Amino acid sequence: QVQLVESGGGLVQAGESLRLSCAASRRPISNYAMAWFQQAPGKEREFVAGISPSGMTIDYADSVKGRFTISRDNAKNTVYLQMTSLKHEDTAVYYCAADPDGVRTSSRAGVYDYWGQGTQVTVST
Repeated sequence: QVQLVESGGGLVQAGESLRLSCAASRRPISNYAMAWFQQAPGKEREFVAGISPSGMTIDYADSVKGRFTISRDNAKNTVYLQMTSLKHEDTAVYYCAADPDGVRTSSRAGVYDYWGQGTQVTVST
């Protein structure tokens, strides 16, 4: 069973950048589809970005296209989310998720078997 630990969250001002990391342990994630989700207070968990095992297929939510970049380093067993031009509405807890059966990305939270504990991102105006 893979364990996921997110890091890199924090408090930033609008327009600034952050890079989130998701470090996996116990098992290699090189064959896993990976994704980032966000959950704001009072809202459901929403898809942000996903990446296939090879990194060849990447999907983004419309709200983050052109601002966020998902990437992975299978040698380091780590997935990243580079966030630029942050907006107040990006404020949320960000979760990393892993799908061991995924050959492509999915925006549906239910297909992901493993989740991290989340990291808080707060963007002030």
